[in-house]
Amino acid sequence: MIEIKKVSKTYNGKKKALNNVSFDINDGEIFAFIGHNGAGKTTMIKSIVGILDFDSGDILINKKSIKEDPIACKLQMAYVPDNPDLYENMSAIDFINFVCDMYDTPTDVRKENIDKYAKMFEIENNLYDDISSFSHGMKQKVALIACLAHNPNVLIMDEPFVGLDPKAVFDMKNIMKEMAKDGKTIFFSTHILDVAEKLCDRVAIIKNGDIVKIGKMKDIKKDTSLEQVFLELGEK
Repeated sequence: MIEIKKVSKTYNGKKKALNNVSFDINDGEIFAFIGHNGAGKTTMIKSIVGILDFDSGDILINKKSIKEDPIACKLQMAYVPDNPDLYENMSAIDFINFVCDMYDTPTDVRKENIDKYAKMFEIENNLYDDISSFSHGMKQKVALIACLAHNPNVLIMDEPFVGLDPKAVFDMKNIMKEMAKDGKTIFFSTHILDVAEKLCDRVAIIKNGDIVKIGKMKDIKKDTSLEQVFLELGEK
């Protein structure tokens, strides 16, 4: 479970990226976070995973504070950034094992998961190639496998579907559903609103650092679509 408690973040003492933001993401839930460019999505995500400090408030990962106990929080999480900046001088398998080493993932667990997801994403024949030779989509697949291989309890992703081919998008959605069934927490941002609408249990819409809409997907979109709700909020 993720608990975001009155979190505020200001850049350069002027721009309010997050304004007293509070909401929870429950175990077994797929939660979408949407907003226009510059609305505060990535700032919120980077605050949750401990990359960015914030001015006030707190963020709890399964009851542990990211401010007070960041290592304990990070050991429960996996994070996929909006741009897969990987160590390009490493091979894909070396990078994935490097991440698994940080989480002390047992050899049998990582091997099973790496084999499973590499086959699913159709890169099993490229695992020993240098990451520098990969396309954006291939790098995104490596980033996803590295996160999934250590069986995280909490999965945080910023635009995870960008660059993926249609089959990989389909597979990733199924992975997210299975993780949710296992009681894991999934929080991600996306601009692909129809995917969020069909996949997610709940959604929050952020605008200029404020949460302007939050709730169950069916209650937010009602008889219209998530896209229409988002566009109408953008006009206000």
